[in-house]
Parts: sequence; C-alpha cells; structure tokens
Amino acid sequence: MEVTDIGNKEEGKVWHRKPTPGKSVLVTVVRTAQQAKTVRFLHVAFDTTGDSFLAGDHHGNIYVFDISRNRFRLVQKTGQACTALAFSLRRTTEFLVALADYTIKCFDKDTKQLVSWMRGHEGSVSSISVHSSGRYAISTSSDTAQLWDLDTFQRKRKLNIRQSVGIQRVFFLPLSNTILSCFSDDSIFAWESDMLICKYQLPVLDCGPKISYKAFAVTRDGKSLAAGGRSNLLHLWCLDSKQLIRVIQMPTQVRTVRQLEFLPDSFDGGASQALGVLSQDGLMRFINIHTCKLLFHMGSHDDAITSAAVSPNGRHVVAIMDNGSINVYSVQSLTQEVNKPPPSQVAVVSGGGADDQDLSNVKVKVRSEVVQRPAKSLGRRTQVKVLRPPAGSTAEDKENELPAGLNKKRLVALLKAFGEYPAKYRMFVWRSLLCLPENHAAYSSLTDKGLHSAYLALNDKYPIKSHKLQRGLQRVLSAFAHWAAIFGEVEYLPLVAFPFVKLFQNNPMLCFEVVATVIVNWGQHWFEYFPNPPLNILSMVENVLAHHDKELLQHLVDCGITSQLYVWPLLETLFSEVLTRDEWLRLFDNIFSNHPSFLLVTCVAYITCCREPLLLCSQKQDFEYFFHHRNNLDLGAMIKEAYRLMCSTPADIHPRTMLSDFTPLTKGQYPVFNHYPQFIVDYQSREREKIRLQEMEYRRERQEVSAMHADFVRRQAKEETYYAQQELLQKAEEQRRNILAQEEEKLTQQRAKLAAMKRELKVKELQLLDETKRRFLKHQQDLRASQVQRLDLEISRKMALRERETAAAVQDLEVRQMELEAQRRRLEQHLFKEQERMGREVEEETEVRMRRAEQEDDRYGELLHCTETNTQVLQESLAEACQLGLDSDWQREVAERLQKVDAEQEKKRERLAELHRQTLAEEQRLADTVRDVAGRKWDEVMSSRAHLQEQQLSRSTADKDGQKLTGVRSLCSTRGPPPRASGTTAVNVGSSAAGPAVRHNSATSPKQAGTNMVCLNSSSPSESTATNFSLDRGRAQLDSSERQLLKEVRELRQKLAARAREGSSASSQSVLTLSSVSP
Repeated sequence: MEVTDIGNKEEGKVWHRKPTPGKSVLVTVVRTAQQAKTVRFLHVAFDTTGDSFLAGDHHGNIYVFDISRNRFRLVQKTGQACTALAFSLRRTTEFLVALADYTIKCFDKDTKQLVSWMRGHEGSVSSISVHSSGRYAISTSSDTAQLWDLDTFQRKRKLNIRQSVGIQRVFFLPLSNTILSCFSDDSIFAWESDMLICKYQLPVLDCGPKISYKAFAVTRDGKSLAAGGRSNLLHLWCLDSKQLIRVIQMPTQVRTVRQLEFLPDSFDGGASQALGVLSQDGLMRFINIHTCKLLFHMGSHDDAITSAAVSPNGRHVVAIMDNGSINVYSVQSLTQEVNKPPPSQVAVVSGGGADDQDLSNVKVKVRSEVVQRPAKSLGRRTQVKVLRPPAGSTAEDKENELPAGLNKKRLVALLKAFGEYPAKYRMFVWRSLLCLPENHAAYSSLTDKGLHSAYLALNDKYPIKSHKLQRGLQRVLSAFAHWAAIFGEVEYLPLVAFPFVKLFQNNPMLCFEVVATVIVNWGQHWFEYFPNPPLNILSMVENVLAHHDKELLQHLVDCGITSQLYVWPLLETLFSEVLTRDEWLRLFDNIFSNHPSFLLVTCVAYITCCREPLLLCSQKQDFEYFFHHRNNLDLGAMIKEAYRLMCSTPADIHPRTMLSDFTPLTKGQYPVFNHYPQFIVDYQSREREKIRLQEMEYRRERQEVSAMHADFVRRQAKEETYYAQQELLQKAEEQRRNILAQEEEKLTQQRAKLAAMKRELKVKELQLLDETKRRFLKHQQDLRASQVQRLDLEISRKMALRERETAAAVQDLEVRQMELEAQRRRLEQHLFKEQERMGREVEEETEVRMRRAEQEDDRYGELLHCTETNTQVLQESLAEACQLGLDSDWQREVAERLQKVDAEQEKKRERLAELHRQTLAEEQRLADTVRDVAGRKWDEVMSSRAHLQEQQLSRSTADKDGQKLTGVRSLCSTRGPPPRASGTTAVNVGSSAAGPAVRHNSATSPKQAGTNMVCLNSSSPSESTATNFSLDRGRAQLDSSERQLLKEVRELRQKLAARAREGSSASSQSVLTLSSVSP
C-alpha cells in the first residue's frame, strides 16, 4: 500500500508507482502541515464520470483527485471547514461546498473562481443533493431543507418543520422529479419537485423495534430504498408499491448504521444488488440484498472508516479513515480477494400472521450458510434475513461497549491523546457515555403538566436576554420540579442546568436527561442536608485538600474561609462561572469519561492550581470574588492535576469509596428520586403552597379593592363631568348673550363703515382719474426717454464703431510701419552689399596697380643691370637719397589727408546726431499728441515706437562703426607698396631712415595705428572720398523715407481728429491740441 503525503503542494501525482494488481487499497492520501501535524479530510464526493472526486480537509482546502490521470490539484482555499460537497451535473467544472458558517458556495475547479454564494441556513448543512438534470439542488440541515435553482442560484422553496421533529435527510430520487424527505420520527414523504405536492408517504411501523433512521440509500433506477439507524436492522422499501419488502439483520457487532451506499454494476440495469453498510465499528460491509450474503468488507477496528463514497461507475470506493486520511479502494480487487470474513449466518423467518408489519411473533432459525425459503401462506409476510458472524466477546469488551456503538476504552484513549473530544461529535459521545435512554413519552408526560409554580417568575430572578433560552430553561426546570418535589425548592438548580440548556437548546429532552444523569451520579448526597449545602460532600473535598496541601487549607482556616465558600460555588455552578465555554466543554469531556468522584477531585485540583493567588488573599470579599469570576488558569494543567489526585489520594479519604459508580437512567420511565429529607421538602412545599394561596388571596382582594377604587373614580369622574357640563352651559349662555350684544354693536359699526366706504369710493374714483392722467403722461415720458436712450445707444454704437475703425487704422499704421521697417532693412542690406562690392573693386584695383608696379620694378632692374658698375653704385646711392626724401614727404602728406578725412567725418557725425535728436524730439511730441487723443489705446503704439527707437539707436551705432570701417578701407586704398631696394646697402639705409617717421605717426594719432602694415603705393586719394559720399547718400535716402513716414502718420492723425471732432464734443479739446501741435 503506497502512502502519498500531499503536504502543502498545490498539484502533483496521486501515486508515484503504479498500484500492483490485486491490491484492494490503491493508495492512501494524507496531508501533514507544519510540525508534522496531520490535517484531517472531512468529506469526499465523486463526479458523474466516476474518475475524479473532490476532497475537503479541516483547514478548508478543496482538492480534486483524478484517478484515471493520476493527478491531484488544489482548486480552492475556503478558509473554513466544509460540511458537505457535491458536483454540479449540468456544468461539470463547477462544484458546491457547504461551509461551517452555514453558507453554500459554488466554485469553478478550472478557473478557481467563486461563481455564487448562497445563504439562508441557520444551522450546519449536512448534505447536498443535485437533481439529475443539474438544474436544482437541495441542501439539508437539522432544522430545514432548501431548494435552490442552480441557474440563478436563488432559493425557490424552503421546508420548515416543528422543533420537536428533526430532518434526517432530503434528496432527489434518480431519474425522476421526486424528492424524498426523511425525518427523525421515521416518517418518509415523497414530494413532486415542480409543484412541491406530497405524492405519498411510506407507512410508519407501529410495532417491532424502533430503528430511528439515520442512513439512506437509493438504487440507480430509483425503485428501492434502503434505510438504517440505531439498530442492526435494515429496512428495504419498494417505492413503486410503497411497501416494506424486506428486513435485513446485520451481525451483532453492528449496533448502529452510519452510512448506506449501493454499489452500481454495469449489467444490473440500475437495480443495484450490492449494498455497502458502514457501522459504528468502522467496518463497511457489502452485502447482497437478495441473498443476504456478505460479499466483502473494508476497513478494520484499528483502521476504522468514518465515511465513504462510491463512484457512479462502480470501480472505486473512496473512504475517509478515522485518522483523517483517504483510502482509495479498487472494487475489482475487493471482489477477487480470497481472505474473506467468516461466512454469514442466514436466518429465515417463518411465521403466520395477517399483519405484514407485525414482527413481534417472528420465529428465527439460524443455519450456517444455508438459505431456507419461508413456507407459502395465504397472508402477506415480511422476510427478515439475519447476518450473524461468529459471536465472541470478553467481559472487558462488554464493560467498555457503549449503547451508541462506541468503545469507552478507545474514547478515553482518544481523550488523553487530544485533551478533548472532536467538537463535531462531542454531543454524540456524551450521549453514548451517559447512556441516555431518550424516554420521549416520559419526558412528554412531564412537559404536559405545564410550567411549575416555583418557576413562573424565573425571569425576575434570572433575567436572560434570549427569550428562547429563557423559555427552554423554564420548561426544563419545570420538568425537574414535576419529576421530584425537591427540585422545585432547590435554589441553585437553574445554575446547574443553565450551561446544559444553552448547549442543548434545540433538544430539550436530551438536556433534561443529561442534567438528570449529572444530578443522579455526580450530584450524589447533595440533597441530604437540604436546604443547607451538602456538608458531607464538602467534607470529602476538604479532606482531600488537607492531605495534598495542608498549608493552603491552614491559610483558608486562618482567614475564616470554609468549604462552603471555596468549594460549593464551584459545585453549584459546575464550574460555569470560572471557565469559558471551550474550557467548560473540555472539562466535562473528562468528567463524563471518569468516575463521579472526578468532579470533587477537580475542585481540589482547581484550588491547588490557584494556590499562589489564594495565599495572597486575606479578605472574605476577595475569596468570594475569586470563586465567582474567571481567573487565569491553564485548564490542561488542572486536568492533569485532577488525574494525579485521583491516583495519589489514599483510599480512606478518596471520594470514590464514598460515591457509587455511574448508573444510567432507566429506559421507559425515569427513576424515582427521593434522596433528600422528605419532611423538609414537604414542609417547604406546604409553606410555599400556603404562601402561594395567601398571595392569590391577596391578589384577589387587591383586585377587588382596585375594582372598587376604579368604580369610585368612575362615579367621581361622572359627577365632575356633570358639574362641569352645567358650568359650561351657563358659560355658553352668557357667551351667547355677549355675542348678541357684540353683533348689534358690530352692525352699527358696519353701517358707519359702509357710509365711510361710499365716500372713500368717490374719492378713489377721482384719484383713479388723476392717476390715469399721470400714468398717460408718464407713458409719454417713458416713450421719449426710450427714444433718447435709443439715440444714445446709437451714438455710443457709432462711437464704438469709430473707435474700432481707429484701432484698425492704428493697426494698419503699425503694419505700414513694419513694412517700412522691412524696407529700411532691405535698403541697409543693399547698402552693405554695395559697400562690399566697392571694397572688392578697390582691392582688385589695388592688386592690379601693385602688379604693374612690380612689373615696372622688374623692367627698371633689368635696365639698371645693363649700365656700368660705377654708375650703378652712384645711381643707387642717389636713388636711395631721393627715395628717402620722397618717403618722408609722402608720409607727411598721408598724415595731413588722414587728419582732413577725420575732421570731415566728425562734422558729418555731428550733423547726423543733430538730425537724430531733432527726429526724436518730433517723435516725442507726436507721441504726446496721440496719447492725448487716443488715451490708453496708444500705449501699445508707444511701446512699439520705443522699440523702434532702440532699433534706430542700435542702427546709428552700427552706421558709425560702418563709417569707421569704410574710412579705414579708403585709407588702405590710397596707400601703395614701398619701392623695392636695389641693393643691400640701399636697404639698410632706407630702413634706418624710415623708422623714426613711422613711430612718430603711430604716436601722434591712435586712428592711424597699423599704417606700417598696409600698402602705401596708392596714386590718388579720390577713391576714399567717393566711398564716403556713397555712404552719405544711403543715409540721406533713409532720412527722406523716415520723414515721409512721419508725414503720413501726421496726415492720418489729422483725419482721426477730424472724425472725433464730429462725433463728440468732449474730444474737441484734444482735436484742438492735435491741430496746434501738427505743423
């Protein structure tokens, strides 16, 4: 057998090695979380194919196991434990999950998305049944069943029942629209799913042993129903004839049937013959319902099965084991196993009787492996077949066996291992441990007597917020008072019963029997000293405490604290005041699993575990508070201490020797309870009855006095009403007389008012005529005023139009100015180009002359070489002397010309600056005039004018620089290259003679710097003058265009002033100012 631990994996293989043929268990799946703690699987469900199944664990994880593909996958994490699983038959990827918060959710296993969320249950959902069409689903809880539409996920119908009758299961029949509902009173109803009309009811067996149906199974064709419960009998019903056709008796080891499942077969046509029966011993036995032969079984006592699911194809069975793991069984391997359980014993029931439901006179004959048919008879009979394996049990097993099929020894081992019973099965375990008889008839006879007089005013003394809980507590206490008279006098009985009432509030009969069992066994000798606390019980606890902790007992004695203060509060409330709900349940798991003396030892354990805080207390109020409120206590340590005290307490003071062993309640009727002083209870009952009668008499007398007082008050009210009416009549008569007098006076006043009104009307007529005249005149005035207003509006419109035209003219002027500016720039560019062209021509001419001079020098040198040497030397000397004289004269002449040119250029610049200043003054005056006429609208024009001035200033500066550059170029054009030296000696002389002159010129004028580095062989200075004249001519053209622009601006302003003079008298002064300013 292979074991697969899926751990925290989200997907993987189910088994890593292919299962060996012939093995019944294919694989065992477990899941371990942190610290190697096993997470239990709770429910499984197959899909329609039978190849994959769902499994939900205790942590809320939902897995899909695909057996055919050997894969598993985590499809959802719900965060809470599931209570039921089912696949949706219409949409195969969707499945339904019932959770612990009483809701049902639909998920998609492929997308892992939440499809819908269904709410409506108030209790845990125990099963989900899906219709064969996949359209509807039924969810069942203990108190209701609800029909859901899986297309809209809305609730269609809800089945409500009485509180006393619980629902066992509600499910769809295969291949039909019939719903079967099974209740706790063994009644089974069939309903039409569309209209929810009751089709039929299966007959309820009035005679024979009561089974208390808990488990149901239906064949695939929907014709047979198997039912089982708290018995080893199985009932097989035919749903077509609505009759019980067979009763099958399982072996004696089977005392309770937990689950029934039919095993499908491919060749049976849906009429399944193999039925799986899961019993309380953890074994699932498959039998043939026709031959009653045991086919095979699954599980064992050591590896018990808690629930199982059979695949629709009948190939596999998935079982959840007692340890929380999942076993996957192969049905083929199970049927081929050789090691079978012992052969079953079949008993044939034969007996005559006309009633087919009478099972009391059945005669059973048991023969091993022999099936005998009953003799034919004219009457109808029910066949009972018994499966009995070899019987054999020890005395210890009988002692540990419990009525519900549990084993006390195993339960105690489970309790010691986990510290508590599973919360889901706690109530079931308690019922088994306490051996509750479930005497419905006896309890009904007690409740039929109604509320006891001692608890009619229970709400005044013990107010409870929940009315349901209050009524339940009142009914249970009244049943106790009717059972034994002392319970109507015990004041602490509500404290004892309240935690159980709260725990079993949906089943008051079980609550009554649990409390009664606790009182009979764990409350032994409590009422011997009634109405005082049980001093004998308190003495037992005190003796045990004295043996184990003398110091603590001495401290309590020194503080004056008796056992009635530190033991009795724990006993009378059964620890419900000092423990939380979960701690209280854990404690009573251990109390119910041990001897009745364990409760007294637990009191000692509680006191010793709280030893340190108790030693610090010294006041009585502190002790009272301590034993009536919750304290910080480790319950596990207290329970361990209790077990230690149970084992280490000497026998002479051990409570076990003074208390009897556990004795369950008797079946049929409850036992007689008379362990109390009868005379005291009778006396108190008589006194209570006497007080009740006196109270009733007092109430009757009080009612009579109240009635008399009410009658007196009513008569007094009538008299007061009569006198009040008389006074009102007199007052009314006086008021009427006063009203008549007032009316007469009003009439006179009205007549005088009428005459005055006539006069007023005449006056008003005259006033109306005057008002009409005034209104007409006012109307004429309004007409004229409106005409004047229209004229004003027209004038203002025209003025606005003129202002817009003025603004447009200004804009046109600005555009024209921009055009002139662009034209000026083009002219400047043209002038620059002309200057560059003329400069290039001068340079070219200079180069030509230099080449000519060089050619003449060359020719002159050639002629000189032809003369004689002596003559040549003399001529060279003479030429050098002449050249030096010429150079000095030429340099003086150049300096004089430069001074003249500079003086002329300075005069021109002064004249240009003067003209520029005059232009700026004229523009300033013109700007002031325009600002006076146009106001704010000319600010933009002035800003543009200021920008133009800045451009002109920069342009004038550029012109100056250009003039300087032109002067330099003209000077360069007038200079020529020096003559070449004819010999070495001439060169030296020339250089020494020309040096001082050059230095003198460079020092006299800074503008002549660099004259030593330019050519000075220019023949005429006229070219420089011509260049200066061309620049002046371009400047004159620019000035003339600027003057023309100013003239056009003046003319435009004169036109605008003339128009403004015609439109408004207010602007006349501005027009005069404009005319006076304009030339």
